[in-house]
Parts: sequence; C-alpha cells; structure tokens
Amino acid sequence: MDFSKVKLVVTDMDGTLLNSKHEVSPLFFSIFNKLKQRNIHFVAASGRQYHSIVNKLINIKDDITIIAENGAFAMQGANELFSIGLPKEQILKSIALLRTIKNTNIVLCGKKSAYIDSKDEKFIALFNEYYSEYKIVDDLTKVENDLFFKIAAYHFDSSEKYILPEIKQLENDMQVFVSGKNWLDISHNNANKGYALNILQKDLNITKEETMVFGDYNNDLKMIALADFSYAMQNAHPNVIKAANFLTKTNDQQGVEYILEQILNSRNI
Repeated sequence: MDFSKVKLVVTDMDGTLLNSKHEVSPLFFSIFNKLKQRNIHFVAASGRQYHSIVNKLINIKDDITIIAENGAFAMQGANELFSIGLPKEQILKSIALLRTIKNTNIVLCGKKSAYIDSKDEKFIALFNEYYSEYKIVDDLTKVENDLFFKIAAYHFDSSEKYILPEIKQLENDMQVFVSGKNWLDISHNNANKGYALNILQKDLNITKEETMVFGDYNNDLKMIALADFSYAMQNAHPNVIKAANFLTKTNDQQGVEYILEQILNSRNI
C-alpha cells in the first residue's frame, strides 16, 4: 500500500492505542518520534477527559493535538483550539432521564473537572482510570462554575443494551453516542470526533486523502468517514469494521503500531 500521502495520523485511545490494561506501548513512543521526523502530525482523539489523555501521553503532549471528550474540547500543545459546551437545560434533562435507568452511573464532564454523585465504590474505583481530575459531589444538578462538555453514563453490563433504548428521545436535541461496551456519551450536536477532525484538517490544510484514522467504537465513525486510510481494530464494534476501509490487528496486538511501522518502512530516511 502507498502511504506516501499520509500527513496526519489520528487514533482513538481505549480499545485502539491503549491495550486492555489501558497502557500505551513503549513501541508507540519510539514510532512517534520517527513520525515527527517525517512531519506527520499525530492526534489522540478520545472520549476521555483531556487530563486523562495527557497522563497517558505526557512526554509528547506538547507535540500533538488532543481531541478530548469525544470532540467537545481540543488542544494543540498548549493552545486551545475550541470547546463546545452543553446548555444547562439539556444537562438537567439528561440527568433526570438517566436517573430513571437502573444500575446507571452518571458523570458530568467539565473543563476543570469531572463530577460524580455516585456512591458505588466499584464504579468510583473504575472511574479513576478515565478521569484523573474529578470531584465527588452531593448532587450533579447543583454543580456550577464550569464549562460542561458532556454527560457520560456507565452501565456495568452494556450501555448499548440498557441505556441507549431508554434515552432515544434525547437524540432530537443532542448527540448520543455509545462510546464503549459500558459507556454512553451525551453532548452538543457539534461535539463529535468528526467535527473536531474536520476543523483540524482545515487548520492544517490536510485532506481526507492525507489522513489516517484508527478506531474501535461508534463514537469513532464520524472521524473514520474523514480519512481514506481508515482502520478498524480487529476488536472493533461491527459498525466500525463495516465503515472502515481497512482492518488492523487488535489493540492488544498493537494494531496501530503495526500500521504505523509500515508508514515508516515506506519512508526510510
């Protein structure tokens, strides 16, 4: 395959760049330095909180673009590219509806911090992996003085099976994404990875034909549509495998690195 056109590499984090232990491989950092030498820009695009993504990529954070909160917030090095908040009335409506769904834990995702009012110790322990900056509050509907990007809902069995059918009505006014087996995100209609990537492509003057994207879940579909070199992980949701132009190995088999090494091998310098 001819990778000579690739100027932009965009990858999801969980289930894609991160392995099942939520780790970035040492191999990736070695590959990143070589991509940088070849003027290929790297983007981490995730439903995760910005602070959480930075913690995973701390050594290269100043040299990359980070699209966080499923496209509601983006930083290029130390420069904020944009942020898209969710109106208060939509936040209250969403929380009220989510509270009616059994075994659902709710996260209010703000720019300064994430907020939870769950008392479920099992969820709180798990939540720590995805949100490094957070506060436990008495009532999510009373939180003020922050810009809120989205509401994330977690179900220990399946967000697609148990949460999504109960909140379909929200899709009339907001964007609802199943972002993982257990996670579902509610955000502003413009807050998605595709919208964010489109802004970045225009800013960098990079085309669809020059873009490579990796993803594994439904929240990656809109950015996959913006890349000719679109890759689904072998462990991806069926919708993503169908939408992507190519398939790579699983996240535990370093499927992202496997393809990136092929770019480097095609551009020996």
